[in-house]
Amino acid sequence: MTSERPEPEPDTLFDLTNTEIAFREKTDEALKKTYRLFRFMNNSTLVKWGSKIGYHAVKMSLPFTDWMVKKTIFPQFCGGENLMDCQNVIDELYENKVLTILDYGAEGKMGEENLDATAQETLRAIELAASNESVPMISTKITGLVDLKILHKLHHDEPLSEGEKRGFEHLRERLDEICFSAKNHNVGIFIDAEESWIQRPVDNLALEMMEKYNLENVTVFNTYQMYKTDSLTKLKEHHQLAITKGYNLGAKLVRGAYMDKERQRALELGYPSPIHPDKNATDNAYNEGIEYCVQNHETISSCCASHNEYSNAYQASLMQKYDIDINHKHLNFCQLYGMSDNITFNLANAGYNVAKYVVYGPIKEVIPYLIRRTEENSSVTGEMSRELKYISNEIKRRGL
Repeated sequence: MTSERPEPEPDTLFDLTNTEIAFREKTDEALKKTYRLFRFMNNSTLVKWGSKIGYHAVKMSLPFTDWMVKKTIFPQFCGGENLMDCQNVIDELYENKVLTILDYGAEGKMGEENLDATAQETLRAIELAASNESVPMISTKITGLVDLKILHKLHHDEPLSEGEKRGFEHLRERLDEICFSAKNHNVGIFIDAEESWIQRPVDNLALEMMEKYNLENVTVFNTYQMYKTDSLTKLKEHHQLAITKGYNLGAKLVRGAYMDKERQRALELGYPSPIHPDKNATDNAYNEGIEYCVQNHETISSCCASHNEYSNAYQASLMQKYDIDINHKHLNFCQLYGMSDNITFNLANAGYNVAKYVVYGPIKEVIPYLIRRTEENSSVTGEMSRELKYISNEIKRRGL
């Protein structure tokens, strides 16, 4: 891996900083409301204490808490409390040539009844996607379909009890039903990544489903967290395995969501951190992964799931370099709903396949997701300040 990132070709660099395109659907009042929210999130101290207070207030069902969340952070980052609520967001995005990836955001539910309920909600999302050409994909988390203890044991090659063996078989049945339905409805499935200490069984299940459902079109996508030191090698190994077994690889590339947790656990347990030592190393790995996917786009269907302007511009430049249609079905872009609109809407305006990751679910159940959106992004160097800068620039452009 080289220490210097290759620069995109100058003539492929469209303007990702165009705020008129990025925020053209926002009214003046909506833009000012967004500005106030991101200004709050730019203050790490306020975010830290606000997150703690908000989490406990919602869990304790304190009066007016749900109302406050629903009026502030929830509509910025979530599509609604249920699938029907999401339709307005889906339609608004599609009017601007932006697709939707639906993600049921409930987390941490245990017990077979709750796990079955999550699987059924995922199947309902597939049915909605099948009737909406604007929703080509949905997302699912293995941790929403199985007891975490089972994944932990499998990752560490520990024996399962008879009950845990049944739990794992139920997981495989749920995931297979989801992937089978997705295949039949021509809908793609993103399988989200997890923490490093439970990731191996997730990878194995994703590959198992790919071998079954990615023989022609690509239905199942695994997620590769490129801040991990082994992810680039793993991506290439998985691709070679897919070629050997005669199926296509589905790969969603992200930088990663558990950096602080990963490093802290490695420190406490005394093993080498699985995370790259610095941002530059992560950036290099991510962009090399993007290039590998573009170079092998006939047998890899990939998604550049990134809020990094350089990485998105780099994939676009590579597509031009290799003379690949900008709307090739195997090369996609994605950002979270409510963030990096400058990337999403400018890519869409230029004709690329780009989507928003739209999380939905009851307020009490998506609170962990909402807290991560504030805490994680305020800890990423410059992320919130860049969001705030673009919103401020558009406010100035409009003379507000």
